[in-house]
Amino acid sequence: MTQVLLPAAIDNYAETYTTAESEALAQLNRETHLKIELPVMLSGKLQGTLLQMISCMIKPRCVLEIGTYTGYSAICLAKGLAQGGHLHTIDINEELQDMCFRYFCKAGLENNITQHIGKAAEIIPNINEQFDLVFIDADKQNYHLYYDMVFDKVPVGGFILADNVLYNGEVVWPDAEQSKNAKAMHAYNEKIKADKRVEHILLPVRDGLMLVRKIEN
Repeated sequence: MTQVLLPAAIDNYAETYTTAESEALAQLNRETHLKIELPVMLSGKLQGTLLQMISCMIKPRCVLEIGTYTGYSAICLAKGLAQGGHLHTIDINEELQDMCFRYFCKAGLENNITQHIGKAAEIIPNINEQFDLVFIDADKQNYHLYYDMVFDKVPVGGFILADNVLYNGEVVWPDAEQSKNAKAMHAYNEKIKADKRVEHILLPVRDGLMLVRKIEN
């Protein structure tokens, strides 16, 4: 779940001075908030633009997204693909598949994005690709599992991003007061901190974004 941890005035100011959403993303943002349960899960303008910037800097040939929701972040990440690049996105909710595809088409990216419906732990081993960029934004209890599953599929120099790593700010609460998801996010952050094969930075954007760069196998 994506929350805003900055004061509202600062968050609004940051959005004001961030490039406007494309027409497709603005429509998707609106429809998600009007019609879909838990619209707070949407990446939104500020984080979406950051994801797009990161992807444009990396120019990945292949991207894996774990957790599609309504497709906002997939569109942002796909905008930075190298010529002929492709994005695979996985979600367990088949009811949103048609909506996602409709907006992939509006964004002109329907040929660059493949949707996979089902459990990520079962789908990831069957995608025979090497991923220059991975974005984890799914069930919090399994972040550690997804990280381990994709690590060998990411080349040295590749990136793994993870959303919600501050989990509503709960990660700094006393352990007894944290929810299960917050504890899972704290454990994930500890796992990354202890992994000497990567460089990492935790950005307090929205609900927290962990950026990891693989530096050795």
